[in-house]
Amino acid sequence: MSDAALPWYRRTLRWGQTNLTETDPERYDPELWRAQWKATRIQGVIVNAGGIVAYYPSAFPLQHRASHLGDRDLYGEIVAHARADGLSVIARMDSNRAGEEFYAAHPDWFSCDADGAPYRAGAAYISCVNSPYYDEYLPAVFREIIERSAPDGFADNSWAGLASHQICYCTYCRTRFRDAVGEALPARRDWDDPVFREWVRWNDRRRVEIWRQNTAVTTEAGGPDCVWVGMLHGDLADQVKRFTDLRELTRDAKILFVDHQRRTQRDGFAENAEVGKRLHQLAGWDVLMPESQAMYAAGAGFFRSTSMPEAEVRVWSASGTAGGIQPWWHHISAYHEDRRQYATAEPIFTFHERNERYLTDRTPRAQVAVVWSQANSYFHGRDDVDNTAVAPNRGMVAALRRARIPYLPVHADDVAGLSEEIGVLVLPDLAVMSPEQCEAVRAFAARGGSVVATGQTSLKDADGQLLDDFGLADVLGVSATGSSRGTVRPYAFDIEDWQRHDYLRFDDAVADESSPLRSRLAGTTILALGGRLEGVRAVDADVAATYVEPFPFYPPELAWLRTEPTSTPVLTVREHPAGGRIAYLAADLDRAASRDHRPDSLQLLGNVVRWAHPAPPLLEVDGAGDIDCHVYEQDSALVVHLVTNTAPSPVPGSLHELIPLGPFRVQVRDPRLTGEIRGRALVADTDVTVSTDAGTATVEVPKLLDHEIVVLGLPG
Repeated sequence: MSDAALPWYRRTLRWGQTNLTETDPERYDPELWRAQWKATRIQGVIVNAGGIVAYYPSAFPLQHRASHLGDRDLYGEIVAHARADGLSVIARMDSNRAGEEFYAAHPDWFSCDADGAPYRAGAAYISCVNSPYYDEYLPAVFREIIERSAPDGFADNSWAGLASHQICYCTYCRTRFRDAVGEALPARRDWDDPVFREWVRWNDRRRVEIWRQNTAVTTEAGGPDCVWVGMLHGDLADQVKRFTDLRELTRDAKILFVDHQRRTQRDGFAENAEVGKRLHQLAGWDVLMPESQAMYAAGAGFFRSTSMPEAEVRVWSASGTAGGIQPWWHHISAYHEDRRQYATAEPIFTFHERNERYLTDRTPRAQVAVVWSQANSYFHGRDDVDNTAVAPNRGMVAALRRARIPYLPVHADDVAGLSEEIGVLVLPDLAVMSPEQCEAVRAFAARGGSVVATGQTSLKDADGQLLDDFGLADVLGVSATGSSRGTVRPYAFDIEDWQRHDYLRFDDAVADESSPLRSRLAGTTILALGGRLEGVRAVDADVAATYVEPFPFYPPELAWLRTEPTSTPVLTVREHPAGGRIAYLAADLDRAASRDHRPDSLQLLGNVVRWAHPAPPLLEVDGAGDIDCHVYEQDSALVVHLVTNTAPSPVPGSLHELIPLGPFRVQVRDPRLTGEIRGRALVADTDVTVSTDAGTATVEVPKLLDHEIVVLGLPG
């Protein structure tokens, strides 16, 4: 099938969005933006239509028209220009709030607290997802837009309604919850209350229902390809905030619009690739995922009218490309005094057009899977989801990136379907696990797979309630004692408080510094802890590291290392009868690695995963610098992405200069890599010499600025 015959959501790879403001009807310059469309080689535009603000003369009097719109149809004009230029068109909605006039007409459609006071966002009122606002009003607006302009589809920003830290007590929520659950709404947030936990699940289900309901409306009115897509943020903690069940919402997805515009100080550039891989593992690698990428300054604060440094945008976009994300430039307002941002997208988008055949229609290659679940974020994370549930995942991923180990994020419900190439499952403090999820891990180990687990993995049931022992005790070879030390809270230095001044000490099992567990840790028998330690008893495992009790660090005269050994396990290892290797970390080195970026913690975590998979690695990259590595396969090629994660400043939005890295020696292992192999570096736009030896291809990459993509042709 030719590209022209494919539906828009299968052929539109590059997008642009001029996010209109209320004054733009007076100053929108169509020729300027059409020239930008052409220069950046986009194939689709996202155009503000309605919701909070309408950019067309809507027949619905309560849909607020842009203050400078009058009777003009700015939305329709932009759609006509896009059609003339051969572009796909998405009607962009933002429909979770409204103004005073709307609220006065339908106060019952808006969320409220237990006393009936409306929840507000600034001057606006937040609509309730269980009210006719979502079930009647918005579907009617969708139909009106389709009748007027026949967009290819819809995208909706902030569609998911009230955030999860608030409970809506409107009439519709009270009635629907009682009808669905048979209980009154919970009086407060209480994770130990079964009714509150059911309220959480009920909210998840309602968002899925809205997603499917909206698509049913738009496809009925606009045809089978006129799908509605709510924008999704890929961050694990954000899903809890928004009640967006990623696994359910991405089921049968035709396309996903990703609203993940910039790096954060917490996650860095590589988070963009992580988000892309996580969403693709759920929706499928054939689903396109354009991502809104801020051309305006967004980092340590938002400055919508000035420009993001070009270097910042380039690295963020390169990371997204490495995760299977398609580019989508995003400007706030149609008029800018700071016009530097207009030049930022062009080289990114022209590169994408030139090399698009290597950036889609491919599948990832990896030997390691990092397991996550939204239930763990909810019921283990509770009211401290980022510290408790997400930080261990983030730290483990950071360790794998530092070790340059390609990995895949995998939902706990999808473990049973993993490819045979995955040799290691990593379970970073995955406390909440169902019996079915535990059984899938058990079966993985029984067929020779290795498992690395940390913290409270499998120690809580599906509601987040503590069990008497690990659900995976037989796999891990350890048993819970019901005790713990320390805290998951961030380290707060106080020279008089030394309760977190503790360590691990390598045991005789890894006394030999040549052990892979000690790689790049020669010269020390201790590493810092300072976090939480789960109390365990080694039942069928060797203790590789034990606990060193806290001791004063002030005054210095008292700061001497206690040498008395303890029998408290920190790291245990075992050989599984089926042939795999099992490692369990009772200490939260993954959490510390996430928050504090401790080099020793990152190194040991990487060592443990390498130990768990002693077979030759799929990818090895030698050379200095912090880089993120990914491998993909197409019918006729292997595609290797190298993306810099090195920034002179950790402050988001501040990367103003690309620092050259390299050279790098890249080795890829695949039995088909024999004989003469053609190679090309796409960013350098040059052929590269490939040497092969018994299924190993070696390439030299002399320099890396933002990224490089090496394509290795496969024989036949």
